[in-house]
Formats: sequence, C-alpha cells, structure tokens
Amino acid sequence: MNGENTILLSDPDISQAELDAVSAVLTSPHISAGRVTEKFEQAFAAYLGRAHAIAIASGTIGLMLSLKAYGIGASDEVIASPYSWHQIAHAIALVGARPVFADIDYWTGTIAPEKVAEKITNRTRAILAGNTNGHPAQWDPLREIAEHRRIVLLEDSTESIGSEYRGQRVGTFGDCAIFDFSQPFPTVCGEAGMIVTDDSALASTLRQLRTRGGDEVFVAAPPLQAPMSDLTAALGLVQIERIESILARRKRVEEWYNLAMQSFEGIKPPYLAPEVTEHNWFVYVVHLGTRFTRSSRDAIIDDMRTERVEAKAFCSPLHQQGFYACYGYRRGAFFVTEKVADRAIALPFHCHLSPEQIGFIVKSTKDASINVGAGSAIYL
Repeated sequence: MNGENTILLSDPDISQAELDAVSAVLTSPHISAGRVTEKFEQAFAAYLGRAHAIAIASGTIGLMLSLKAYGIGASDEVIASPYSWHQIAHAIALVGARPVFADIDYWTGTIAPEKVAEKITNRTRAILAGNTNGHPAQWDPLREIAEHRRIVLLEDSTESIGSEYRGQRVGTFGDCAIFDFSQPFPTVCGEAGMIVTDDSALASTLRQLRTRGGDEVFVAAPPLQAPMSDLTAALGLVQIERIESILARRKRVEEWYNLAMQSFEGIKPPYLAPEVTEHNWFVYVVHLGTRFTRSSRDAIIDDMRTERVEAKAFCSPLHQQGFYACYGYRRGAFFVTEKVADRAIALPFHCHLSPEQIGFIVKSTKDASINVGAGSAIYL
C-alpha cells in the first residue's frame, strides 16, 4: 500500500541533518564500518548511560551474537514471550537453542514473571524479556528470578526507546540489551541494531564475533560479517542526537489520537503500570472488545485498506507460526497472548500525521468495526 493518498503505518522522521550526514559519508573515502560507526556507538552508550554499545546489522543478529557470547546454543533453553514484535526472538532458534515461551500479562502485554518462573528447568540459560510496544517489562521481579536461578537476563528494547521504569531508561535492565533501527521504530537507519552492556569482557567478545575479519591468524570463534556501515551510522548518529525532539513529536500525535478516540463508546485509556515513569509507544494499538474475533479484526483491517488507511494486526504470536510447531507449539497454548493478539490493531503512528488525518483514521476504524457487525467498542 504505497499510494500517494494512503495514510501509511510508518513514515520515518528524517530531517535535513540526516541528509547532510549521509551525503558527507557518501563523499568521503570510507563508507564501511569506521569512525562514524564508532561515534554512533559512543553517543548511544552515553544516551543510555551504559559502558558499551556495539553496532550491528540488525536486532536479530544482535541477539544471535549475544547468545553466542554467553555460550548459549544446542541443548540450552531461552525463555521468551510469544507476543509482540518478535523478530529478534528468532535468533534463539538460529543459534540452535530451544525457545521456551511464557505467557504475557494481560494489561501490559509484557512477559509475566510468574509464568517465567514456571518455565525454568535445569537447561534454562537465559530469559529474554521485551518492553512491549514501549511499555516496560516488570524488571524488578524478572531480575530477582534471574539472579536467584543464576541465569542471564536479556532485554529486548527494540520497541521502547525513551521509556522508563522507576525513573530508569529501558535498555539498562538486562545484562545486555538489544535495539533495532528498522521501520517502524522511532530511530530509523534502514536496517541496523545496537547491543548495549556494562560488561567489558562481554563487549570485547561481541566485537570479535561481529567483525567481518581481516588477516587475523588466530580467532576464538569464526566471526560473522555483521557490522554497521558508516553510511547507516551517519543516519543513526543524527537520529540519537535528535531523539528527544523525535519522541516529543510522536507524543503530540499520541495526544491527538487519545482525544479523537473519545468518540468511541466505552473507551478505556491505555494502561500504564504504576512503576512506568515514562512511556513512548512503538505503534498506536487499539484492542477490540471481546465480542470481536480474529476474523472480524482482519475484516476491519481490510475495510480500512479500502479507505486508504494502512493498519495491521499488531502481532502474529510466535507459537502459532509454522516453524515453531517443531517444538510442539500450537494455537491454544497461551490463552492471554491469543486473547490479546487476536484483537489488537496497529494504526498509523508517526510524526507526519495531522489532527485531521488522525480524525479520519479513528472514524474509519469506528465505521469498520460497526460494518463487521460486532459493534463499535474498542479499547486502547
């Protein structure tokens, strides 16, 4: 859906500063990984207050390298959520480990600590917890579980840059955390990611695993050609310098949405746990009432497409995807995940939207929900 008059789900916040930065690299003698990438790493680490940032080609590769750096692979288990933007979780299977899914908390959409605790076995090596749609996970109980069971706590912060849990920015809770800079995230570099950690030894191992190699004779493990180029880093460096402005512009759009959504009968405001001191939504998600079904959700999305509004199902849970059947997962395995995912719709969310466009999106959503015959109650 790329028509000129279509209201797109995602539209990157790119200013003249990004264009100038990319142009400067293009006219330089070096566009592969180099000084600009190093500057981006330094700036990103400083933004989060972490000791090390390692730029990589994607979030999925970032988790792969992290798992390898911790020696996690065949016969090991990693607990993860089946819900939300879960592309990096594929890395668990890609390194040969077994993904063990745990259900989510109904209100936050993040992995439920009590469900995590039930899944731990003597093969569990790590917990991968994400800040779903910008809402921080329950980091205090997750950290308590990880320390008690002496396993690694990995943080998926792909959806949540700028959000805070008890006054502390996401990306600072895991032994290492992974970010992704592809669309529709607020910070966009095309395709790229970042791993952050305070562990100097881990950071060194990650850099060795990331390198594309050269004339080295001795290597601890075969490296993966997965660095970020200076061309990509030029975008990222400007984006992280502009991050507060980018997030503020998205907050304004969120406020317009919240105001327009009051036209729905029985509307609920977005849930925020008491310990969340700042939130920045990844996408603007509405949750259909329980009388809606997955097929009626899809019908609403189709109706909106005819109105030239790009909307999508927020999540296709991992345990329902064909590949994961080899681990014995089927629909029906995670009640809360399926209940939420079947009725969640992501609406266009980016800084280029106007109040008029948002009003049209909300009206189209409301009309489409009535058209499917299930009524119009939608919950944020």
